[in-house]
Amino acid sequence: MNKTILSILMCSLLSVGCTSKKMTSRTYDSYRGLVMAGYQGWFNAEGDDAGRGFYHYKGRDGFKPGSATVDMWPDVSEYEKTYPTEFRMADGSQARVFSSYDPSTVDTHFRWMKEYGIDGVFMQRFVGEIKNKSGRHHFDTVLSSAVAAAKKYDRAICVMYDLSGMKSADTTVVLSDLNNLATDHHIFDRKRNPAYLYHNGRPLVAVWGVGFNDGRAYSLDDCAGIISELKRRGYSVMIGVPTFWRELREDTTPDPALHDLIRQCDIVMPWFVARYTPDNFDNFRELIADDAVWCHNAGLDYAPLVFPGFSWKNMYGKDTMSIPRLKGKFLQSQIDHSINSGAQMLYVAMFDEIDEGTAIFKCASDVPVDSLGTSFLPIEPGLDPDHYLKIVGRASKTLKKKFRRD
Repeated sequence: MNKTILSILMCSLLSVGCTSKKMTSRTYDSYRGLVMAGYQGWFNAEGDDAGRGFYHYKGRDGFKPGSATVDMWPDVSEYEKTYPTEFRMADGSQARVFSSYDPSTVDTHFRWMKEYGIDGVFMQRFVGEIKNKSGRHHFDTVLSSAVAAAKKYDRAICVMYDLSGMKSADTTVVLSDLNNLATDHHIFDRKRNPAYLYHNGRPLVAVWGVGFNDGRAYSLDDCAGIISELKRRGYSVMIGVPTFWRELREDTTPDPALHDLIRQCDIVMPWFVARYTPDNFDNFRELIADDAVWCHNAGLDYAPLVFPGFSWKNMYGKDTMSIPRLKGKFLQSQIDHSINSGAQMLYVAMFDEIDEGTAIFKCASDVPVDSLGTSFLPIEPGLDPDHYLKIVGRASKTLKKKFRRD
């Protein structure tokens, strides 16, 4: 076969785009074949010019011993800008953190994605945040930094609307924000932003938080209105649903209309964080495999979620749930099962979420000393700070090899 034709066919199969000599950046034409992570981007530090203090670090009484919401401590050795805190290291020095508000921070994170082979991230936009001026300014700043970094490092980005904190009256916030991103920021313009993720020929937008039965202040009809309008405007949609979405039980509203709404979308991503542990993950293997079959039969793509561990002891107290990482064995077992079950894409929760202990980016082994009941989980003994980046990067390679064979 002609080598040029073969190259085109391989690019089409993998659906991740090819870079010709005339192109400066790769285009991402499908989620298939990619391993993407969620990117919170919600951390602020005192002195970062955002005026939000130690946002998402601080507890009820600020960010200091006895008051914190993060359970892991970032390895800040590679950041251009860091900020001192009231926490102390064992040698008595001030412990320092980063701010997502700084473009240099986002650049560092995307450089790591490039170095370790992680394909890109979903940029979270929390409706409860962007409906306020301060929150919208922060997340617009982070997204702008991500656009530049994604182009620089040839990584994919995709907007994800997290409906947490939304009320029925806020559905217009999503659609107005989307319009602003399209017209004022040109996020979805392939010429200006070649790194934006497309799927099924259209720019992909994720909507997370649909169908949960935990008393949210918005309805399934509200979600349907958002998704219907997204489709009308020409977007592909990834829908973020509860764990038991297919069976309409447990964490899911028992309304068959959820399945009708899911069928209008392009990709299904169920939420698995803290739903299982290393001890009972085997009980969920069949569920994940059956999810994949249901989606295939419905003509939908399936993006199973994997996560490294979980903890929010500083946020809610020492007796709350904590899921051990087992030095990456827990994460690896989820990755292996998802790919072996036929998944053509993966969603990793999360790239930078140290406040629920799900972060895969570089976290510290040398953490601030325990004080006034506040303690931080170090990277497990014997592991390097980049251990989980390596695992996820290898997953991307494995998925592409599997996908190419299939």
